[in-house]
Amino acid sequence: QVQLVESGGGLVQPGGSLRLSCAASGSIFEIYAMGWYRQAPGKQRELVASITRNDNSNYTDSVKGRFTISRDNAKNTVYLQLNSLKPEDTAVYYCNAEGGTAWSPVDYWGKGTVVIVST
Repeated sequence: QVQLVESGGGLVQPGGSLRLSCAASGSIFEIYAMGWYRQAPGKQRELVASITRNDNSNYTDSVKGRFTISRDNAKNTVYLQLNSLKPEDTAVYYCNAEGGTAWSPVDYWGKGTVVIVST
């Protein structure tokens, strides 16, 4: 089993930056991909960025060029650098890990961290 703990959210002005962290513990060996999702008020949860075991990364179009996902294997931590923040980035950001096996994947979720972009 995998446990995920997010940190780094907060209130920031438009154009500002935040760095979100997701620390994983437990059965780290079973994780083959991790990502960041977000859910804004009244909207569906959406995948923001993902990174695989071989370091392939993908981003939703609205954050390309502004957000960067990375990982530190020694610390079992995945980061999301949020730059040039816009009010529409306001959401609860959730860390996700896919583990288990390729035939029977298991999703793990953190509790979320709130990002508010506002004056």
